[in-house]
Amino acid sequence: MVSVSEVAASGDEGSEEPLHVASRLHAFNRFELKYLVPVEQAAEIRDELAERMDRDLHSPVGGYGVWSLYYDSPRLRFYWEKIEGLKFRRKLRIRHYGDLDGVTEESPVCVEIKQRVNRVTQKRRITLPYAVARQLCDDRELVEHSAKERAFVQEVLELVVRLDLRPTAITGYQREALVGRAADTGLRVTFDRRIRGRDRDFHFGTRTPENRFTVPPHLSVMEIKVNERTPHWITDLAARRNLDLVRVSKYVQSIEAFGLAPRSVFHIGETDVPPHPTTEGLPQQRPARNASLKVGAQ
Repeated sequence: MVSVSEVAASGDEGSEEPLHVASRLHAFNRFELKYLVPVEQAAEIRDELAERMDRDLHSPVGGYGVWSLYYDSPRLRFYWEKIEGLKFRRKLRIRHYGDLDGVTEESPVCVEIKQRVNRVTQKRRITLPYAVARQLCDDRELVEHSAKERAFVQEVLELVVRLDLRPTAITGYQREALVGRAADTGLRVTFDRRIRGRDRDFHFGTRTPENRFTVPPHLSVMEIKVNERTPHWITDLAARRNLDLVRVSKYVQSIEAFGLAPRSVFHIGETDVPPHPTTEGLPQQRPARNASLKVGAQ
């Protein structure tokens, strides 16, 4: 474990001889719009979008798994910043893409800081072997990095030390992604379904983890992501299908579903619901700010 002062001091270490490691740092800014839609309607929208968009090369038919381990302070600082709608807020997470079967210490994961500045979402992340990512975030140890990665690695280390961050919740879901063509190259639309999580067993390789749905399994989160402006034909589609914007956070849903905060909601076990539930008895969507998603037995 290191102190904050040691993190700050490490910025000058080896500055004359940077480590010869290729930069694995990736950063981008964008605007995000979220909609909560029944899975069948999401499939219809996806097929309509496919007429003007392409399937993401990394998104196979049926989608791919996305698993994130979120870190927070003992008093859930990041959770409450989201609930209170602060114009500047951050989250730290380790993210794995794909199935969790066969995850090893060498499996590539992303250590990511996601932050919101007014209406703009910013993401910065570095790809590391799973064991090294845990060494940085859990053990609070400085890990090998290149000169270009130094500022980000030190920011992560400063956050976990100063705020006493610790593993708090895991979220997982199946994602399908489409990307824009030609003039819409900055456009990306994702559909996330079977959104679930857990508040324990934080190792990605945990066998038979106790995941629970944190969003009703007959609903999916459709997210429109753009670099600058949303194409008019996308907004027309949303209006034609009567889609309502929602402010839903998968991390917040996990925190509330497991009673880690006062706004807890009901939840059901992942194994209690068939893979393709129907949309009968859909609850009314609640687009109001910070609305909780109640999950009832199906």
